Amino acid sequence: MTRDLAFDIASLHGAYAAGLSPQDMCREVLRRIEAAGDPGIFISLRGLDDLLAEAAALGPFDPEAKPLWGVPFAVKDNIDVEGMETTAGCPAFAYEASSDAVCVAALRSAGAIAIGKTNLDQFATGLVGVRSPYPPPRNPIDDNLIPGGSSSGSAVAVARGIVSFALGTDTAGSGRVPAALNNIVGLKPSLGAISATGVVPACRTLDTVSIFALNVDDAYAAFRAAAIYDPGDPFARAFALGPMGPRPPRVRIGIPSVRSREFFGDEMQAAAFAAALDDIASLGGQFHELDFAPFYEVARLLYQGPWVAERYTVIEDLLARDADAVYPVTRQVISMANGISAADTFRAMYRLTELRSRIEAMLAPVDVLCVPSMPTFYTVADLAADPITPHNRLGTYTNFVNLLDLCGTAVPARGRKDGLPGSVTILAKAGRDGEVASIVRALHHAVGVSAGATGWALPQPVVVEHRAGPEEIELAVVGAHMSGLPLNGELTRLGARFLRTARTAPDYRLYALAGGPPARPGMVRSGDGGAIELETWALPKARFGDFIAGIPQPLGIGTVTLETGERVKGFLCESAGLEEATDITRHGGWRAYVAVKAEPTPA
Repeated sequence: MTRDLAFDIASLHGAYAAGLSPQDMCREVLRRIEAAGDPGIFISLRGLDDLLAEAAALGPFDPEAKPLWGVPFAVKDNIDVEGMETTAGCPAFAYEASSDAVCVAALRSAGAIAIGKTNLDQFATGLVGVRSPYPPPRNPIDDNLIPGGSSSGSAVAVARGIVSFALGTDTAGSGRVPAALNNIVGLKPSLGAISATGVVPACRTLDTVSIFALNVDDAYAAFRAAAIYDPGDPFARAFALGPMGPRPPRVRIGIPSVRSREFFGDEMQAAAFAAALDDIASLGGQFHELDFAPFYEVARLLYQGPWVAERYTVIEDLLARDADAVYPVTRQVISMANGISAADTFRAMYRLTELRSRIEAMLAPVDVLCVPSMPTFYTVADLAADPITPHNRLGTYTNFVNLLDLCGTAVPARGRKDGLPGSVTILAKAGRDGEVASIVRALHHAVGVSAGATGWALPQPVVVEHRAGPEEIELAVVGAHMSGLPLNGELTRLGARFLRTARTAPDYRLYALAGGPPARPGMVRSGDGGAIELETWALPKARFGDFIAGIPQPLGIGTVTLETGERVKGFLCESAGLEEATDITRHGGWRAYVAVKAEPTPA
């Protein structure tokens, strides 16, 4: 039955292959909207005839040519859809879009069908989801809770299973806080990866279009389809966004230290975060506690100086001609720009630069960060009593992210003891969206949390390719460049992504070289050797020269034969460098040798 069909991409495409028509899917979407009985989710919808015509124009089912063939999606109403009004949550601001936003056009080109425009905190100013002149969407997990904002309607539409994915925007956490409140995935891309052409800005230097979905595979598929480089967007950046690869077997993860974690007295939220860390540890996470005070200070900067003034520039004319058209709390927040001087702006920018430098040093020994997606929950009644404090607290772990140029994805985690959903966010430096996705996907499937409020089980994860792309080189590493070890950052900083664990053919010997630190292995081909454990990483060809320029003698890059007979580029050692080296071949690999070395010596 169509009405029982899960709307994840794999289930939809399976149904299409079995004969479901995209026209019937469109009818089912509209039925689900009516059945939800929530007028606050959508501000406007496309007509059935329009949807049916677009579905018919898709042609025969072809997910290879159009990877999002027949997939329904919703669009936050600060993003243009041709022929529809864009309101940004303010009727006095509304205009009819003459063309699709670049990201919407890219998704439709990939076969996705835009259903309608969703509600939001007005002008994308808020993390609560109730700052709108339209009825606020109801949280489908618990209708006492706020839906989260500013991308409230988009998150609720996904959580209810009305659409497969939805576009939001994220400046301060609007693509992550609603995901946490609605038990779904919220992918916040690297700044500039998705074009902002056709998007009403909040803070133009910090905005990014975000993706809500029921699972990580769907979120990443929509992200890759939307992330086309737009030379017409001066804030666009070109990233090499390959397919999501497998999760590295070891990941060094920075987490807030116990003393610097902030949950505002919510002990269940603290316990849920600790439980999520246990689950991540079981997947190979190695934790490094960090004092999060500098991150919190960056977060507080977001509503000071330049970034409030940026919001003001968007609606300055509207405030001048009809201030009452702006939602009262939104007007209160944005009008703070009137009290900000040029000197205040520069002081905030100087302080941000100082904090970025300090945080950059803190992040050197880790691959990613893991934070709670939000510190606590708030109800609609809480917001009615105090519209400011809950909003400010919800941004504790999100406001700093775009200011620090990080990408991240919020993902469901084990639920709390009171039945409310758990959620954590993995963050990394810009351009590492695929690595983040591989980690959160593994966590989501490990805990098996169902999607949103649907009760649907997670589909089987998409099979990932363990091979380098045409613009990459597969590189075998046998020592400290492996995941979780001290030099792995030399690869990831150059955009390398993990491919697979493997072993050499059984004719290599491994040595612990003299000198250091750091301690280094050297591998040489030998007629009486053994099979050596290794990892392979896909390194962009454009960065290969940068990588090998830092390789010290006696190491070099040669051709390594794997036990499968495949040949890949990899680390080898000159025989002249083995003087005073220790043969460690019997351990089978560098990681095993390091583990033995770390064991305490018996008394």
